[in-house]
Parts: sequence; C-alpha cells; structure tokens
Amino acid sequence: MEICVVGAGYVGLVTSACLAYLGHEVVTVESNPNRLDRLKEGVVPFFEPGLQEFVSDGIKTGLLEFTDNLDTAVKKSQVIFIAVGTPSLSNGEPDLSQVMSVARGIGGALDSSRSRVIVNKSTVPVGSGNWVEMLVNQGVQQVQPVPARSSKSDSHSFYVVSNPEFLREGSAIADSFYPDRIVVGSGDEEAIDLMRQLYKPILTQDFDAPDYAPRPKGLEHIPFVVTDLASAELIKYSANAFLAMKISFANEISGLCEKVGADVKQVMRGIGLDSRIGASFLNAGVGWGGSCFHKDIMALMQVAKEYSYPTRLLDATTEVNLVQRQVVIQKLQEELKIIKGRTIGLLGLSFKPNTDDLRDAPSLTIAQQLIKMGAEVRVYDPVAMDACRNQHPELEVTYAESLLDLATKSDALVLVTEWEEFKRANWNEIGSVMRWPLVIDGRNSLPEEDVKLAGFTYRGIGR
Repeated sequence: MEICVVGAGYVGLVTSACLAYLGHEVVTVESNPNRLDRLKEGVVPFFEPGLQEFVSDGIKTGLLEFTDNLDTAVKKSQVIFIAVGTPSLSNGEPDLSQVMSVARGIGGALDSSRSRVIVNKSTVPVGSGNWVEMLVNQGVQQVQPVPARSSKSDSHSFYVVSNPEFLREGSAIADSFYPDRIVVGSGDEEAIDLMRQLYKPILTQDFDAPDYAPRPKGLEHIPFVVTDLASAELIKYSANAFLAMKISFANEISGLCEKVGADVKQVMRGIGLDSRIGASFLNAGVGWGGSCFHKDIMALMQVAKEYSYPTRLLDATTEVNLVQRQVVIQKLQEELKIIKGRTIGLLGLSFKPNTDDLRDAPSLTIAQQLIKMGAEVRVYDPVAMDACRNQHPELEVTYAESLLDLATKSDALVLVTEWEEFKRANWNEIGSVMRWPLVIDGRNSLPEEDVKLAGFTYRGIGR
C-alpha cells in the first residue's frame, strides 16, 4: 500500500519505519530542512533503540523516502497519516496550528485519481476528526471551488479516521509490532476496511519478526477496536490519564508508608497482584514526566472545562506529581542538613531510560531547585547529555564524563533515571571517591543491600 506520513517526529518516524518494514511504500514529509537532510542520509535525530537501523534499512530497500513536498506525497498515496506535533499552550490547550496547516495542505493536494483515507495520528482533542474534515475541504475548495449545493466534491473523495498511538519511548518498535490493541475511529466501512487491510500483518502477526524486537511468546493476534471518531480520540487521553493516576496513587501511598513504617514496594506488589488492579505503573518515585502524560492530562482537563465538567481526580493526579519531585530534596535535607555549598550528583537526565527525551523530565525540576538552594549540581546520563546541553543551555550544571567522574567529591548521589548502567554500578568503587556516601534512590530500583554493604546511607521512596 502507498502511504504518506506527514511529520518525522517521534510518532511519525517510528510509524514510517515500521510500515516500511511491513512492505508498504512510505513517503514521509518533513518541513524542517536540517532534519530532512539528516533523515535522507539515514540519520535519526533522536534516540530510540533500534530505530536507526530500521530507518537505514527502509531507505536501502527503497520502501522509505523523505521529502518536503507535501503535494507530491499526497498525490501518490492512498493513506495519509497526520503525525505532527501538538504541544501544550500556556492554558493547557494543545497547539493545533500544525494540524490545521497540514490538513489544508492535504486538501489542496487531493485529486480525483483515487479515494483516500486521512488518518489523525497526532494526539488531538475530541472533535478534531470533524474539524480536520472541514479543514481538508477548505483546502480542496481553495484549489477547486465546490458547488454551493454540495458539501464535498465527488472528484476529491476522502475519509477522516482517528488512529491514536500508544507508543512508549524506549520500546516504540516493539509497541508498533505487538500493540495491546489497534484503535480506529470512523463511521465509514470503506475507511475501516482499508485500515484493517493496512494493519493486517500486525493483526494476524503474519510477518517475520525483526531481530531487534522478537515476537512475544504465544502472541497470535492483536485486537482491532472500531469506534466512532470521538471515542477513539478520547481513548488516547483517557489511557494516559489513567496510567499517570496509577503512578500518582503509588506516590501518595509511599508518603503514608514512610509515616507508618511500611515499604511501598511490598504494598504495591501486594495490590498489583490483584487482577482487577495490575502491577504496571504502580512504581513510587520522583514522579512521571515525558511528552505525553502532562500534555494529555492538561488537554483532557481543558476539554472538560469547555463542558463545565469537573475533573477532581485529574487535578489530584497532577498535584501529587508536582509535589513528588520535591521528595528527594527533602531527603537530602534530612541527611545533609545544609544544601548550600554541597555537591549533588544526579544519576540520569532523561524522563525515563532508553531515550534522550527531556520533556517534563523530573531531573530538570530537581536540578533547578538544588541550584536555587545553593548547591553545585553535577549530572551524568548515558544518552541525554548532548540533548540537555542543546535544549537547556541556561541550566547551570556540570556534565560528568562517567558515573565515577560524577561521584568524585560529591556529597550525595540522586538516582533520577533508572538506567541499567546505574543498577549494575560498582558501589564500592563509587563510594571510595565521594566525600559523603549518600544515595537517594528516586526510583527504588538500585540494589539496596549492595549499596548498603558498600558503606552508603541509602534512602528510597516510601521505604
């Protein structure tokens, strides 16, 4: 099938590479000239395990190409994905300016050669499917005015569907090939059938699994969930809000655990074994970050405000998360007493391991607060330091060359991102170069007994 993906950001590029791997002919439209040049050379502009190889292979096979010519890409395609960014505005609403521009551009490029499906892959508010259809029609009319009595030109037939993504950074390729479900929102059977045909290899698991992302044992088919447009749009927001709520719940209980002398890891394991609850995302720590949770919760709350509907659980979810980032500061104060003049090393910068994404990363909030309190902040991350230097030149931190370099003459270390390198560290060696052997485990993921045996004072979250 001939596919056009508009936007070579995280979602667009992963979608493009994976569809090309499945044998579809994919042309990806990217308007940023620097990013476009790098992509044509096979260079992925951000870190995602395995994606570099997928993009390079797609270019070599000729199934994946990159362009800045939207008109040509649309004309040669049957399915057109809109995968541009929708960042939050200051009031919490998503910025839909890129979606608006692209939708009108797609309309202006449509011709009568075939019927097309336009897919909203970007995370957009409820009602955006109808809005995008209106914008595409506006683009059509700018090129060829529609007769006054007609709502749509028969010669430019298209359908708009919602197909939300559920990719996790750090495991996006596996999530693309082995998703929990594929959701398609549409009221048109022809469009639904075309999307089912597009995803058939994934739905039936009838493809050769890539070496990098082996097929989970026993996986034979993927649910194909068909909904109306509004429900599909709401599913994405609701899923992320619920996951964030689980993390905030674990964090709130962690504070109570410390008061009564319980261990939050044991408590969460005990409740997570309940099949009605599940163990995933019940991890206490410094809180959630990344590009999706905060943005999607804010957008969901904004939609609710438009209908004068209160969102008390979502309000509490975000409030708990903001407070949780201060917990490691409090623990440092309890152990060191004075923060001013101390050297604090942060283990990790990215909001989660296996990515260089710093959007809403807890590390930035913690570093800024420590600097404000008069501490010298040193940081080390296996992947994200270049991204931090480029994106946050105002951040007055010292970048260490290694974990051992970070620890040298530090008064305390704070685990912010649970990279495997930190879990496997030689704590005897690390402790020998520190001024004060103190570790605040902000993710409850370090080997506590090993750390303590090396002479460290160990402080976890909710333990």
